[in-house]
This record gives sequence, structure tokens and C-alpha cells, in this order.
Amino acid sequence: METTTITVNGMTCGHCVASVTEELKEVAGVTDVRVPELVKGGDSQVLVDSEGALDLEAARAAVAEAGYTVSA
Repeated sequence: METTTITVNGMTCGHCVASVTEELKEVAGVTDVRVPELVKGGDSQVLVDSEGALDLEAARAAVAEAGYTVSA
């Protein structure tokens, strides 16, 4: 099991977190997604647990599908 931290920009509420979580959980190998602290409208760290190395491009696409961006 690996945990990867990505930074997502623009989430403002619990619904935003739920949308990002739902999309990330559809990425192959992802087993869990957590947002320890929501920074409303700013950059929030998202912890993604996966069975192996996280496909970062797939994660970026999933976050984009939810309507947000991954900060560099």
C-alpha cells in the first residue's frame, strides 16, 4: 500500500471534497481518499491510498472531472 499526497485547488465545502473523493476512487488501484483539512478556496492536501504507485495523470484527470485542478 502506498499513500500519495496531491494538492487540489479550489475546493470550498464538503460537497467539493465528496466530488473529488468519488472521482479519485474510480482511478485504478485507489483504495482510499482523505482530505485532512479543507482550505476553503485554496490549496488542500488530498491523501490517496493505492495498491501500488498512483497514476498521477489519471489522478489529475479525475480531479479535473470533478471540476478542480491539481497544483504543481
